[in-house]
Amino acid sequence: MTSFAAAGRSALGSFHPFLRLERLLRDHPAGDHGLPGVKGPIQLQVGDPKNAPPAFLQECLQKNAAGWGSYPPPRGTADYREAAADWLTNRFALPANFIDPDRNILPVPGTREGLFFTIMMAIPGPGEGEKRKVLLPSPFFHVYAGATAAAGGEPVFVPARAETGFMPDYAALPKEVLEKAALAILCSPSNPQGAIADAAQMRDVITLARQHDFLAIFDECYSEIYLDQPPLGALQSAAEFGSLDNLVVFHSLSKRSSAPGLRCGFVAGDARWIDRVDGAMRFGGAGVPLPALAAGASLWRDEVHVERNRDYYRESFVMAERLLGNRLGYRRPGGGFFLWLDVGDGEAATVKLWKEAGIRVLPGAYMSAEDERGDNPGAPYIRVALVYDAAFNEAALRLLLDTLEV
Repeated sequence: MTSFAAAGRSALGSFHPFLRLERLLRDHPAGDHGLPGVKGPIQLQVGDPKNAPPAFLQECLQKNAAGWGSYPPPRGTADYREAAADWLTNRFALPANFIDPDRNILPVPGTREGLFFTIMMAIPGPGEGEKRKVLLPSPFFHVYAGATAAAGGEPVFVPARAETGFMPDYAALPKEVLEKAALAILCSPSNPQGAIADAAQMRDVITLARQHDFLAIFDECYSEIYLDQPPLGALQSAAEFGSLDNLVVFHSLSKRSSAPGLRCGFVAGDARWIDRVDGAMRFGGAGVPLPALAAGASLWRDEVHVERNRDYYRESFVMAERLLGNRLGYRRPGGGFFLWLDVGDGEAATVKLWKEAGIRVLPGAYMSAEDERGDNPGAPYIRVALVYDAAFNEAALRLLLDTLEV
């Protein structure tokens, strides 16, 4: 991943983790997993929800189908912004009117698109200043690094290892690095480790952002998939400070409501940055269509389907804990739906699982960056997505363990 930063825009696609995975496996035929009634390989590499969204989603889309004939409104609808603001206020126990639906909320077509444009906007262009460093956790969601490379930013990969609770310690960075930072990103619950930032970690990132005048981006797209306690949100820490200065928070319906194809989420936070992202999206963003906005507002206003969704994933993690115990460095994640398993050599294990059992997982090295010593914090790991029902996940996980002979 050091070469990722050097390659920049021209070779951006070649460093995409799933393109790398395709290249790794393309010359190896898939093994026979032997699971009855299962056709094709076992796809555990991607976080693509398999449980159905609530039935009223389709009903709402059909009811508002006339909206497909109009271009998406740049800042969405008042109803959608109000639904998002009300959900944030209730979910994170925010003070009344802390979130202004018109100034602090911007609908985006999923967090991925919004993150990409926000990162692009936060990095100064040529002649616009020297604050070009981007503070990123390692491992990381690939869009963080992709947008940084596309904008010509300078990534500073901060390891998120077990010793730091699988969270990056930005406060430990030298002052000269912090002074040149354009932005920092914190993902909680984290992808892939499922770690949850505590209040002190949230406050530290916000404090650093305000002291050194950079944008703090909090990616909270997994906040509603948790096992025990609801994760804290950055807006709760912002409310303690009394303002939204220097921060934005991303939320999406993809995981919360099992609706990744809807492409519907929002960014909330500092009104100055909401305006900037809005301006960028008007040039290159697709926007959120009117039927999706109507359906999205209904989803944000309903918690029943979200509780059922949590139970769906919780059942698989109870199974995984029983099956794995303390093998492969298993730890009970706080949120999300991934296992982050220490197999010694993630690439080698990925090839073995594919060739011998037809199981596709993602090498941890493809989500991480090498440091100056050539050490990649994700290299020993594989990421395994538990997105199927618990019975299928158990059969797949047993096969994985047998193949790796753990």
